[in-house]
Amino acid sequence: MVLIDSSAWIEYFRNGKMRVVESVATALQKETVIIGDLILFEVLQGIRSKSEKELVSELFGALERFPLGGFQIAEKAADNFRTLRSKGITVRKSIDMIIGTFCIEHHIRLLHNDRDFDVMERYLNLRTYN
Repeated sequence: MVLIDSSAWIEYFRNGKMRVVESVATALQKETVIIGDLILFEVLQGIRSKSEKELVSELFGALERFPLGGFQIAEKAADNFRTLRSKGITVRKSIDMIIGTFCIEHHIRLLHNDRDFDVMERYLNLRTYN
């Protein structure tokens, strides 16, 4: 199972960094890809046209949906944030801490294009998909 972060979806939809675009395409073909509520929000807030929204809605509608937050994940994400901060590392976006912690706790690989997740991989054992 693979959760694709908004940072990778944005590259995919905009035909950006080829490495990321190819990883998303491969995951969609070969893996069970899921979408989370917070990632859906991040992608949808950046949509500029009705046709983009229809494209995204069609693709995301075919994926299994998961709520990423909740009280247990919030507490564990805060613990993870403090663990990183004790090492002198500050994650820039709280949503990324929640997404990363969800993946860690549920043993789900994360496909991303965001350096905040690199430190979670290194220090918190986040599993990624390349």
